[in-house]
Amino acid sequence: MLEKLEKQAQSCTKCPLCATRTNTVFFDGSSNAKIMLIGEAPGADEDALGKPFVGRAGKLLNEFLKMADIDRQKDLYITNTIKCRPPKNRKPEPAEKAACEHFLKEQIKAINPKVIILCGATAAESFFDKKFQITKIRGEIFDNVKGYEGIKFVPILHPSYLLRKHSQDEGSPRDLTLKDLKMIKKTALL
Repeated sequence: MLEKLEKQAQSCTKCPLCATRTNTVFFDGSSNAKIMLIGEAPGADEDALGKPFVGRAGKLLNEFLKMADIDRQKDLYITNTIKCRPPKNRKPEPAEKAACEHFLKEQIKAINPKVIILCGATAAESFFDKKFQITKIRGEIFDNVKGYEGIKFVPILHPSYLLRKHSQDEGSPRDLTLKDLKMIKKTALL
């Protein structure tokens, strides 16, 4: 099912982003994962390679995953809210997210993870009907997301934000992200 869905994404023309993409960025990791990570949108590196989180932010994410004892290739299924890169890495527009929504819903259905990590505010806003500050809700477990009963959702800070925050002191964004990922790993194993 996921292979067929990925092929559909590769030929999708439902929004203008199809005209400027090099590659669709469908997923990385394992289709047997108990943890799914959903990011905002592909960047330039992701568009070039066809895989999510492979640029500077992805390399930092990999470091945090390793410190939290989460194997990117075995423990995670990684995707984004949209499958094509917005120009200049801008935030995806509502119509672009709507055009890709069925791909994301089908990915979630096929993977059926125990935990979904919402990486950054844009990813979180795709599942909640209100705006909020990611710094206020990061690390919280939401288990009553409409249409996704039985799956726990946990927003975390986006690694691109962490690229600008270098402190690893207690309570710093990097410290909190590591704690969030360790908690997510424990939650997925329950």
